Order: sequence, then structure tokens, then C-alpha cells
Amino acid sequence: MTTNNHKLLNLLSKVLDVAPGSISDATSPENTDAWDSYNALVLVSELESEFNVSFGMDEVYAVKCVGDIRLALERHGINLIE
Repeated sequence: MTTNNHKLLNLLSKVLDVAPGSISDATSPENTDAWDSYNALVLVSELESEFNVSFGMDEVYAVKCVGDIRLALERHGINLIE
């Protein structure tokens, strides 16, 4: 069974072209070269599709790191605890 946490890590890994094991809550555009403005938009689209949620612009602008993505998903009722 694939958990939501695994889905999130695999999605981030795919979009940002990094190993899933290298992703932490502190992973951000400041420390991940591929996390540019284009891939930020791709991330939003992929997250919305994968988890069947819709983010408001305020939520999109509030994301500064993977930890923020986790919080946004949890606010939409997505359980990320393994």
C-alpha cells in the first residue's frame, strides 16, 4: 500500500528531479536548484491532481518549503502520517 507520504515524496522527487530520500521538510527553492518558478507551478498542479484538492492563491504563495506543502495538504484533510 502506498501511503500519502510516499505519494508526496515520489511526486516531489519526480518534479524536482531529486532522490526521495533527500527530501525533508526543509527542502525549499533556496536549497533545491530545480525548484524554480516553473516547477513551483508544476508542483501545484501535480499536488492538486494527485491528492484531489484545490489550493487557493494565498496557500500557493504561503509555501516556502516542503513542510509548508505538508501543512497545506493536512488542512485539506490529507493524512500524511505513515
